[in-house]
Amino acid sequence: MESLPAVLLVATMDTKGSEAAYVMECLKEAGVAVISLDGGIMGQSPIPTTISREDVARAGGKTLDEVRAIGHEGKALAVMIDGAKKHVMDLYGRQKIKGVFSLGGSMGTTLGTSIMRALPIGFPKVMVSTMASRDTHDFVGTKDIAMFNSVCDLAGINRITQKILRNGALALAGMARGLRDFPLSEKPLVMLSTLGTTEVCAQQIRKLLENKGKEVMFFHTNGSGGKAMEELIQSEDVEAVIDLSLHELMAHRLGGGYDAGPARGLGTLMKGIPAILVPGNIDFLATGPLEETKRNFPGRIYHSHNAAISAVNTSAEEVRDFARFLGLRCGEAKGPLAILVPMGGLSAFSSRVGPFYNEEVPKAFVEAITESLPNEFPLRALPYHINDREFSEAVVAMTEAVIELGRK
Repeated sequence: MESLPAVLLVATMDTKGSEAAYVMECLKEAGVAVISLDGGIMGQSPIPTTISREDVARAGGKTLDEVRAIGHEGKALAVMIDGAKKHVMDLYGRQKIKGVFSLGGSMGTTLGTSIMRALPIGFPKVMVSTMASRDTHDFVGTKDIAMFNSVCDLAGINRITQKILRNGALALAGMARGLRDFPLSEKPLVMLSTLGTTEVCAQQIRKLLENKGKEVMFFHTNGSGGKAMEELIQSEDVEAVIDLSLHELMAHRLGGGYDAGPARGLGTLMKGIPAILVPGNIDFLATGPLEETKRNFPGRIYHSHNAAISAVNTSAEEVRDFARFLGLRCGEAKGPLAILVPMGGLSAFSSRVGPFYNEEVPKAFVEAITESLPNEFPLRALPYHINDREFSEAVVAMTEAVIELGRK
């Protein structure tokens, strides 16, 4: 008889023991076996666990008494996280688990999601958290963690928590039972960055490349998307990168909301992957609600995208400064690279009917980057808007050209 798939249940059992016991029942009822890990430090667990808090502390390099003596909850938790990760990765490496479930408040969520981020994309991960209605970027990072908002505090089983914890358990059980390996695609992989304001161009490029037998993977340049692309560039076999949206780099320089950090874009250039760069979406910054945006970026043109996100224009001088920086960075590229500039506008926001239309912005970019690029660098200024089909076709043609150069 085939054994049941097993999942790992992670919690600080001294504070969330009764809730963890309920989740364990739900998981077993849903047809999965449960391995439990206690990441608690101070109190006793009311339920027996497979991996004790002493085991976790020991794997983190200390005894439990030494962890308790640290006297700082954040530093103590860091030891337990380190130990828990080692146990989890050992279980994963030996194919003993098919998913991870965790529950908690801020500390429990930090513990649970830290473990989950160490696991690969596609491996089932469910986190029921009191923090899930807030900005979860630091918890989720670049991984596929399913977060359930607990709505009320996870303090006992009541008419709310019993439903939410059960739903989370059923979700993980379903994923674990259905987990399977997918055959690796033999198609050459092209990674492409975009935002909604260049989506028309991105979709046209995708269709053209797929017709040529490529697999195309999109990344939304909202901060986390660019970070995910950078990580996957290091681990995947990538034939080419089309960086259609350099918005995150502009956000990093000017304080926009979609900042992916200073290393954004370096993975492609330093690894020598054939690449196309397009200054898409550098004509604006995506920020928060409109009133907040007006306070943080006074004296600009504003566009309210929705209740949570607004945008402000960038100036020609800011674009010039960005272009000089980009040109110097391109000079360090280890592989074939080309830059294409749509002179008719860099995003939907700078079309002739868009809120940020300014024909000087693409001109400023070309003038400034020409000054800082190496001689004979392939830079093409094209008389199209970024979402025009002709521009998409030019990007695909140049992509094929740099791929061919990379083979020589």
